[in-house]
Amino acid sequence: MSSTEPINLLGLDTAALTDLVGRWGGKPFRAKQLQRWVHQRGADSFDDMTDLAREFRQQLTAHCSIHAPDVSSEHRSADGTRKWLFDVGKNNAIETVFIPEDDRGTLCISSQAGCTVACPFCSTGYQGFNRNLTTAEIIGQLWYAKRAVQADLSSARVGDQAEAVPEPARVISNVVMMGMGEPLLNYDQVLGALRLMIDDNAYGLSRRRVTVSTSGVVPMMDRLGRDCPVALAVSLHAPNDALRDKLVPLNRKHPLAELLAACNRYLEHAPRDFITFEYIMLDGVNDTDQHARELIDIAKQVRCKFNLIPFNPFPQSGLKRSPAARIRLFAQRLMDAGLVTTVRKTRGDDIAAACGQLAGDVKDRTRINERLPDRAVIAIKQERG
Repeated sequence: MSSTEPINLLGLDTAALTDLVGRWGGKPFRAKQLQRWVHQRGADSFDDMTDLAREFRQQLTAHCSIHAPDVSSEHRSADGTRKWLFDVGKNNAIETVFIPEDDRGTLCISSQAGCTVACPFCSTGYQGFNRNLTTAEIIGQLWYAKRAVQADLSSARVGDQAEAVPEPARVISNVVMMGMGEPLLNYDQVLGALRLMIDDNAYGLSRRRVTVSTSGVVPMMDRLGRDCPVALAVSLHAPNDALRDKLVPLNRKHPLAELLAACNRYLEHAPRDFITFEYIMLDGVNDTDQHARELIDIAKQVRCKFNLIPFNPFPQSGLKRSPAARIRLFAQRLMDAGLVTTVRKTRGDDIAAACGQLAGDVKDRTRINERLPDRAVIAIKQERG
């Protein structure tokens, strides 16, 4: 950033904002006021911040800005899911999804333009990787979506529409770092965003309602446990190293034994007393009774719950979703063993907003996508024999 480029306040946590205000002779409470204007009230103009001194507002106008990435498009699903495509510059775009449910409103946000992990069942992986997002770009997705959801709520208060949407679904009550990218491979920028999400002067979310999903970046899991423990979801997807090496290539660097040990270390700090294991259901690949038995063995090693995710097909993968009957039977095997197990409801698939479908538009610098199709086919053939 050049010295003349405005400072985007969306990217500053409490400490950084307090330091900035202090350099102008302001007291720490001024930074808190400013933070509340930006994140709680969603202000995008310093002129609107009427309880701040005029001289202070003039300094802010001269040196700072408040802006999220530009929105290229928005889509609404028949089930109420909303998806935004954000332009993050140089022909790269990321996707963000809001999912209203009866008891919550969940925002799924991205942390990278693309992804280097290259799981063959994930559409993002076929886009390759361009760069990490900044804290301002990460928190900007929440800032923008909150304003958009609140605008809908304001219009819904008129007439019968207000009664059609359950109250909890009208606000963003939960944030999940499950969009494009591997959050823990963009650790410093994600950490800044997480701290804003749980700050009472910013978004004030409970640590239990902010979830980081990781494919198993063990060293960063340990750092997150020390720095800002929030709810943790681990993209497991396979119950043994041989299969996980194919489905989650990061497993070759941090195999299951190492990953499970890191999960137990994380639980010493976590706001919840379990790890959520995400498990995508792939027909004939990882959905047999033997795989279920192996998952039961894993659950003996880590306090956990399982979230089974029906695969959302896309052309490049060569993979198929497990049949509904197979998913039900697989879930029942786990529940019969006393394990908390849920099957994720597919939401937003008509606008390509469902789990694993987020692709955005990434100018790949890695050529990962050239290698992915062969990997998917190999995984199927070896598992089916």
